[in-house]
Amino acid sequence: MLALGLCCLVVLGPFAMVVATSLADPEQIARDGGMVLWPEVPTLEAYRAIFTGGQISGAIGVSAFVTIVGTAVALSVTSLLAYALSRRTMPFRGVLLGAVLLTMLFGVGIIPLYLTVKTFHLLDSLWSLIIPVSVSAFNVIVMRQFFQNLPDEISEAATIDGASELKIFTTIIVPLSKPIFAAIGLFYAVNFWNTFFSALLYINDQSKWPIQLILRQYLVNNAQVGLDEVAMAGEMPPAQPSLQMAILVVSLIPIVCVYPFLQKHFTKGMLTGAIKG
Repeated sequence: MLALGLCCLVVLGPFAMVVATSLADPEQIARDGGMVLWPEVPTLEAYRAIFTGGQISGAIGVSAFVTIVGTAVALSVTSLLAYALSRRTMPFRGVLLGAVLLTMLFGVGIIPLYLTVKTFHLLDSLWSLIIPVSVSAFNVIVMRQFFQNLPDEISEAATIDGASELKIFTTIIVPLSKPIFAAIGLFYAVNFWNTFFSALLYINDQSKWPIQLILRQYLVNNAQVGLDEVAMAGEMPPAQPSLQMAILVVSLIPIVCVYPFLQKHFTKGMLTGAIKG
């Protein structure tokens, strides 16, 4: 128990310092050398500043769009492919399954992927952050295993009643598969929300940069947040470290808030999809 408590302190300590710095005033940050352990006079000026408009708030909107639309597209494509591979009557099922497994052994290089995106005229388009990563072979295999564990009698009864494969999938399989959809959806959502390397490759227009790429510019490259984005009439602008930590906190909040609601389905989905029988 003591060891577990120490591990929690090690994990939560840096995060608590990040939150404290984002809430600290400029004088305390200057006095403590950039990072603080506890804000003496907590203030939300840094958060107010990054939400007043400009590149940062726009980047949050871009990340939200990519995450929501990307997760919906990825779940749709992955679930349809996994369902098709789970049907024993599907022609050439073994060949298609082998092609899916092959992508787990041999990854596509950066240059071929970039040329493919360029050929389809997706450069400087938010779809370049969604379409190339809309299917994961691992997620397909896990979801396929979940579908195979569902009773065949349900689908057979629907087929006898005249239901098509698409109707069986949408009205029977999907409602029974909420746990695996929650688990795989969380995987995709985290991946889309945290994307920055793809944006670095394909997006030249800075107004289309996601929040993670903006965060990289401010933290890794130590870029300065523009005064035109944070200036507030008659008030002292927040300190640069406070703004950087506020952006970091904002980038973490969505996934941290979503996970508790999906935890029960996440655990059940992964266990059911990983065990046969």
